[in-house]
Amino acid sequence: MSAWVLPDHIADVLPSEARHIEEIRRDLLDMARCYGYELVMPPLLEHLESLLSGTGEALDLQTFKLVDQLSGRMMGLRADSTPQVARIDAHLLNRAGVTRLCYCGPVLHTRPSGPHATREPLQFGAEIYGHTGLEADLEILTLALDSLKAAQVGSIGVDMADARIVSALLQDSALDAERLAQVHAALAAKDASELKALSRHAPPAIAQALQDLVQLYGDAAVLQEAQRVLPALPGVRDALAHLKWLADHLDGASVSFDLADLRGYAYYSGARFSMYAPGASDALVRGGRYDEVGSVFGRKRPAVGFSLDIKAVAAVAAVRPLRAAIRAPWGEAAELRAAIAALRRQGETVVCVLPGHESQVDEFHCDRELVQAAGQWVVKTI
Repeated sequence: MSAWVLPDHIADVLPSEARHIEEIRRDLLDMARCYGYELVMPPLLEHLESLLSGTGEALDLQTFKLVDQLSGRMMGLRADSTPQVARIDAHLLNRAGVTRLCYCGPVLHTRPSGPHATREPLQFGAEIYGHTGLEADLEILTLALDSLKAAQVGSIGVDMADARIVSALLQDSALDAERLAQVHAALAAKDASELKALSRHAPPAIAQALQDLVQLYGDAAVLQEAQRVLPALPGVRDALAHLKWLADHLDGASVSFDLADLRGYAYYSGARFSMYAPGASDALVRGGRYDEVGSVFGRKRPAVGFSLDIKAVAAVAAVRPLRAAIRAPWGEAAELRAAIAALRRQGETVVCVLPGHESQVDEFHCDRELVQAAGQWVVKTI
């Protein structure tokens, strides 16, 4: 095997794709800033207990681990930035009111999330801390939608669920931790027969509700059906009411519901959502409320946010035209160099043609040329 072969699901990003990804990254950060979100840059690795505290087994299995040669302690390469941002909010900022934070950087996964997924996503996310009301959930949903629109992703579908529904149903189910994990897996797979077997020792009403939950997916009528068939538990009723309120405020968005959806990380505690687009093999965006995420850092704060992989978004976003550039000759003359510098200060891309390479074509679309006319350097259309 060649020494230059990269590991499975790891790839170089070449100029055209890299340019597309970078343009999207800038648009997403600008969109977050328009909403008032401050940029933070957590480290790529940190002590394992800090990185994984309270995140559940799924994130633990996705995390590369190594030994710090300076301290001898175990460290991890982040697989998700949300716990790090929660630590920043809890320990470094320690603000009393609402805090809006965003981030963008690579994360590493031990295994790809799908057959065509990368193990090195470029994760962008936004989170709001300090507000328990649905206004924060709606702001995050709206920002996520606007972020995909800024990336020029079309036909976005929003799929919603709420972690409190399953939690409320299973709270008094008398199932042990191992059986509960199996129930979660069966719900995610919509395996009704497995659910029936796993819940045979649960109260009959709960066992039937789990069976019903598998069928509760589709348009807004799902919420009415859920009110009819699910037990009238406070957690269930609150979750259904909150989902309806959020969906009613997403003007113009295509909204569906999957009340058994448990995909993603274990720290979700309330309304959650996924966003899809044509051409994407999986959700482009996942987010929701996770009020417990900061409690392991000694400061429990209401929190809601979302994240996405810019590489996955770029794969389905509209292809952007090349930015027009100016071709210029290479030379040592002060007047030529001054003309090139002035154009670059104006924000123009100026590509100097090196001697002997006049006939080569490069990445940039040069629609103009810097030429000398009447003793002056001027830009002319090619």
